[in-house]
Amino acid sequence: MGPVSIHAPGLGELATRRFAAVLFDLDGTLIDSTSVVDRCWRQWALEWALPDFVVVHGVPARQVLADVVPADQVEAAFARIEQLEVAELDGITILPGARAALAAVGADRSAIVTSGTRPLAHARLRYTGLPAPEVVITPEDTPVGKPHPDPYLAAARRLGVDPRDCLVVEDAPAGLAAALSAGCRRLGLTSTHERAELVADAVADSLADVELVRDGDSLVLRPAVVPAQGVGRGR
Repeated sequence: MGPVSIHAPGLGELATRRFAAVLFDLDGTLIDSTSVVDRCWRQWALEWALPDFVVVHGVPARQVLADVVPADQVEAAFARIEQLEVAELDGITILPGARAALAAVGADRSAIVTSGTRPLAHARLRYTGLPAPEVVITPEDTPVGKPHPDPYLAAARRLGVDPRDCLVVEDAPAGLAAALSAGCRRLGLTSTHERAELVADAVADSLADVELVRDGDSLVLRPAVVPAQGVGRGR
């Protein structure tokens, strides 16, 4: 018996499409920084006397802060949370399948689209050793961030492709909403949210459950295939 697919997500229409590029979220998609993010924001909330603050994932910090502190304090609050997050890297890890997915797509056909600032994104990429593609979109690059479509539209534009020909890989509802508004196809990952919270074309547990393959000028998405174990032993 040859390779068999195990625990393969139902990819639906995504399995029949050809993509020009793949746009990856960073935190919760390529790297696991959830505990670090939570720790930094809890520290910030303690310093700012906000005991009931609830950490929001997948949305730029300034947009979060605009809802919880006075307008004239947003920049000071932002400077402090960025300082905390850039300095706190211990515990961040690469998620399963992330390195292989980036390598398969290639730096010229991929982008990272993150709600983290440019200093924060580059600090986390350096810490993990994860290779960055040629295009990295951060909140500094667009007037508004996720859940607005602007970040994904900017990534497609920088890559010179139609957003309708892009696959977005995201773990957060805000990012998936941004991808939908941008006209992209969406693969949701359950690394930080429950499957029921993810409105996407298909949902997988991680990038290890799927395989991205370059086929000529296109990229295709397939369920991950692993060798069958113990088949034919002793024959």
